[in-house]
Amino acid sequence: MTRNGGRLLVECLVALGASKSFGVPGESYLAVLDALHDTRGRLDYVLCRNEGGAAFMASAYGKLTGSPGICFVTRGPGATNASIGVHTAMQDSSPMILFVGQVGADMKGREAFQEVDYRAVFGSLAKWAVEIDDVGRIPEIVARAWTTALTGRPGPVVVALPEDMLTEPTHIVEAAPAPEAIASVRSVMADAQRPVLLVGGANWTTHGRAALQAFAEESDIPVVAAFRYQDQFDNGSPVFVGEAGVGMVPHVKALIRDADVILAVNVRFGEMTTDGYTLLSVPTPRQKLIHVHASDREIGKVYVPLLGIHAGPNAFAAALPSVKGHWASWRAKARQAYEGAFDAPVQPGSVDMVAVSAWLRD
Repeated sequence: MTRNGGRLLVECLVALGASKSFGVPGESYLAVLDALHDTRGRLDYVLCRNEGGAAFMASAYGKLTGSPGICFVTRGPGATNASIGVHTAMQDSSPMILFVGQVGADMKGREAFQEVDYRAVFGSLAKWAVEIDDVGRIPEIVARAWTTALTGRPGPVVVALPEDMLTEPTHIVEAAPAPEAIASVRSVMADAQRPVLLVGGANWTTHGRAALQAFAEESDIPVVAAFRYQDQFDNGSPVFVGEAGVGMVPHVKALIRDADVILAVNVRFGEMTTDGYTLLSVPTPRQKLIHVHASDREIGKVYVPLLGIHAGPNAFAAALPSVKGHWASWRAKARQAYEGAFDAPVQPGSVDMVAVSAWLRD
């Protein structure tokens, strides 16, 4: 699986426990802003009017919570505006990490627009000032920055982020499921009478989605997408039967409640996917729940699974063997209900929008 540097940086912060950040947007770290947009709810970004205010907020957050306050600012004047907050964090011994956009490697040393040597400028203001030149070292340096901000006398760390480094792709190795875990999945699925595959989450690759679809179609198991993740599975596949989300249609509710085994892959059991936490019994569902997720924090967070598997979605999908069950009628009935949900009475007027929509889709 590949990530660019900006996304990897944000995922590292989430893994370390960061849940809130402060900043003023800037073009020098757009890759980070894109990643922050995709992690809303896990790492929120508080939009500020001035970099000095953002840095003060991060410093105060660190002082009040004991966890590093995270701040993002753009290069040049963005960084110098934030310097007052860095100085305050140092004086007050508040843990804080200031991430600053930087010109790309091809521009450095030429006095490019808003180019600043942040190690020189912040060296006497912060506990540590560093620049990440290699995308592969992002996890190492972010973890060290976090530890440095917290250990001994707490204080601020400044991390410069060259723009080209943030957009450079790097290969990320997913956690793979243990062979014993796959054997357990196969055993539970083999005994199932009414299984459902619930799929969701981000970070799927083309190969991962294809592997999961092949498993579902070969096994003839009905597939339900979690809230806002209909795009992770081909809706035209004969095994796709709907979405668990806002305004959940009755046949999806009935399907999940009547299931005896639920294989949830990369799903976060939030309010929308669970119909306000009423779809399954809390904390232990009546159904045999197999919960697979890349984050171990999600497993058992709401529902206690029969099997909890800490693995990346693509690695898990690739390891799944098909299971030959007798589920054709169970799946076909659910698919028929899904297709029937799109039937609508003829609308008044000269234009039938249902027919127009169907024609456009084809």
